[in-house]
Amino acid sequence: MATKKMAKKTRKPNAAFMKPLQPDDALAQVVGERPLPRTEITKRLWAYIKKEGLQDKKNRRNINADDALRPIFNGKKQVSMFEMTKLVAQHVS
Repeated sequence: MATKKMAKKTRKPNAAFMKPLQPDDALAQVVGERPLPRTEITKRLWAYIKKEGLQDKKNRRNINADDALRPIFNGKKQVSMFEMTKLVAQHVS
């Protein structure tokens, strides 16, 4: 019985995620004004949410909006983390 060695493939980042995107004014209040890759925008958004304690205490999948996040969340007081990603996509170009 011969054993085959599998070549270890290194994972290449998806070019679409690494392309810098310009946040609009509402999103720039939270993540900064410079163009950033989508991954970095998400990372900074989560850092803000954790710093401000905006993750819902009972259902950790929900994010409570403060005054800075409400315009990004289309005026909603609370969104799920999955809905948040969709809403943030509307604020980058």
